[in-house]
Amino acid sequence: MEITSHRQLRKLVADQLRAAILDGKIKSGDWLRQERLAQELNVSQMPVREALKELAAEGLIEHVPYRGARVVTFSIEDISDLYEHRAFLEGRAAEFAATQLDSGEIEALREMAGKMAALPPEQIAEYRRTNRAFHETIFRASKHEYIIRTLSQMWEAFPTMLIANFAATAQTPLPQRDDQDRVEHQAIVAALEAKDSKKAGEAARAHILSAARHLIQSLKGGA
Repeated sequence: MEITSHRQLRKLVADQLRAAILDGKIKSGDWLRQERLAQELNVSQMPVREALKELAAEGLIEHVPYRGARVVTFSIEDISDLYEHRAFLEGRAAEFAATQLDSGEIEALREMAGKMAALPPEQIAEYRRTNRAFHETIFRASKHEYIIRTLSQMWEAFPTMLIANFAATAQTPLPQRDDQDRVEHQAIVAALEAKDSKKAGEAARAHILSAARHLIQSLKGGA
């Protein structure tokens, strides 16, 4: 019972800290002091220490020798690398998914693409939730466990965290992305419906790299 309770407490602390980071309540570059966090969360330092190790393994925080733990800070180069990595993996996932998706899943993707195209700018949060579901449906259909595991981790943290920690992208869509996103999503669905692995991979990669270019351009102009 004690082991179970300890694990549950560590998970609870990790979940609370993760949510605060992803929501932008704890900012990029903020220091995370074990003693203060333990007091704020009304727990001992042990579950806080273990939770910080878990978040470090996820890439949300980093341990700085002799100074402690802090939330990671992303440079433009980091963002470019992250999206390049994601484009490669999601491109591969789309190639595999093209021969795995059934008609019901294709229809669900078409409906999500249509929903995103119809959502007004003020519903950006709903757009992002639908967009995540769209991409997750595809990479989970790949049936490749490493790809699924790696992309799940990336989607759990990095896209949300990047949005939350840059004022230019936190509450509004990226300029001039609406029409382009619509066309790119439709191209992905069409290739998947045709079971064309090559085109599906190319469409997924092109979409993610295009989004990266717009994000970086926006951050350079108003981060």
